[in-house]
Amino acid sequence: MIETMNLWPFKKRVSLQDSGIFSGFTDWHSHILPGVDDGVRTMGESLEILRLYEKLGVRSVWLTPHIMEDIPNTTAHLRERFAELQASYSGSVELHLAAENMLDGLFEERLEKNDLLPLGENGDHLLVETSCFSPPMDLYGILERIKAKGYYPVLAHPERYGYMEKEEYRRIKDMGVKLQLNLFSIVGAYGKQIQEKAEQLLKFGVYDLIGSDLHSEKSGTTYSRKLMTNKIRRNILTI
Repeated sequence: MIETMNLWPFKKRVSLQDSGIFSGFTDWHSHILPGVDDGVRTMGESLEILRLYEKLGVRSVWLTPHIMEDIPNTTAHLRERFAELQASYSGSVELHLAAENMLDGLFEERLEKNDLLPLGENGDHLLVETSCFSPPMDLYGILERIKAKGYYPVLAHPERYGYMEKEEYRRIKDMGVKLQLNLFSIVGAYGKQIQEKAEQLLKFGVYDLIGSDLHSEKSGTTYSRKLMTNKIRRNILTI
């Protein structure tokens, strides 16, 4: 599971575990709650990922399954599945439940009812996303309505939004919206263009949180190894 690789320019082989790059890490965005969305399918795979997290020194992970019109998970169902995972897992990684909310009609209904799974120890942040290709109607109005309900919006993987340019990022940050980097964007998991945008946004210092957006054990192992040969900015703010 924990593979070794050559770390240029060093001659010795260093394991991903021994590198320490994930020591004390909090994963703010993951899809490892089993069988609820397009992420991990089985309890066994979830437990295997959590065992890997333990070996890497990860401190805590937020399970953030999709809630959207195409995947209309209820908060009650997700809490039930989370309780099942908690009952099955006895390791050292702290588990927390939230959700990744698509800014669509279903979200507007849930926001009005306050039927939400917030992020953060104080329960006052909401992880949200949009289509990668186009914004929802009245994007900035939705973000303001989230704030009016007493939540801080956290925009997931902003580097993946092709419609966003420098002015959009500046406006969103000026509104008090926090930005969450997909960790594997910086090693090309979503293509070269998104990698370059992530590196640029890191340079500008606009990110507040890091998440893996992990959907499977295989992808996590593959891209985690690639991080060992990349310079990673680690001073990301936490909620």
